[in-house]
Amino acid sequence: MVSTPASAPATLARTPDALPGVSPWMRRLATLASLTVLPSCLWRLAIAVGIPMGWGPGSDLHHSYYPGRESLVLVLVTLLQEVLGLLSLGLVRSWGEQLPGWIPWLGGRRFHPLVAVVPAALGALALTGITSLGAATWSEVNAANPDAPTGLTLWIFSLSYVPLLLWGPLLGVLAVAYWRRRRVHG
Repeated sequence: MVSTPASAPATLARTPDALPGVSPWMRRLATLASLTVLPSCLWRLAIAVGIPMGWGPGSDLHHSYYPGRESLVLVLVTLLQEVLGLLSLGLVRSWGEQLPGWIPWLGGRRFHPLVAVVPAALGALALTGITSLGAATWSEVNAANPDAPTGLTLWIFSLSYVPLLLWGPLLGVLAVAYWRRRRVHG
């Protein structure tokens, strides 16, 4: 079957996870929000496996410490960050309104919108504050640390963390849209 622009919205509406009132634009924003964590996670995993990322010998992130026990911490932080990033998708998917059916005794039950909105809104505020403060003070922190990356590795580090500046604001937009949609559509 040939897909035409007229049939595309109908196809999107038939996906098992599609929800009434969720625009394609909001689904794209949720996907973007979940992807903002990926570059910094990849950067952190590179350190965890021992790839030199520009940190000097006096730094805890120097490649001579990795791989090793310290790698576990970087992997766990990365996994936590990825899980939190993926939770952004719950604000536009059915599992963000109703517990999955595979959960014993509770599966299929809807939960109150505030169960998702409050953590999302608080997370959006915290992320926006933390990442903005980090961006505003990074040059001072870098200048005070002689073992911090410079040159190309500084650019790689910066480009890996810049997308995180979008995570908080995107999560805030998604939380407001979720709240409004749940008030209208239940």
